[in-house]
Amino acid sequence: AAEDARRAGAEVEIQVADDLAASLRPLAIKRALANLAGNAAAHGEHVRLAARALPSGGLEITVEDDGPGIPDDMHEEAFRPFSRLDASRNQNRKGVGLGLAIARDVARSHGGDIALDRSDLGGLRAVIRLPG
Repeated sequence: AAEDARRAGAEVEIQVADDLAASLRPLAIKRALANLAGNAAAHGEHVRLAARALPSGGLEITVEDDGPGIPDDMHEEAFRPFSRLDASRNQNRKGVGLGLAIARDVARSHGGDIALDRSDLGGLRAVIRLPG
């Protein structure tokens, strides 16, 4: 996912502990992360990918960017298939609006979910939380 974002022109930072391990469906998670990182690279110049173990035994994966973000009141709308939201985040952008919907489906198929928030980079933060 990081390499894909770099190829799209973003500067990518990765924050993952070397000993982090989880039991996941790798192709599904890769698809979700590729969608999230691709969105982040398309809308921002700096992308941060991070993963950490949760005290509960679960896993938290975050993908953040320094782009324009999505207004708080539009977060749930962004997960709807084919949702393109407002023109400020989608000017001259390709895609059909399935990336977040796919990422949420993958997270939920692992027993978790995904939420959106504002990133300290200034743009959007997508947080996947999976149970242990």
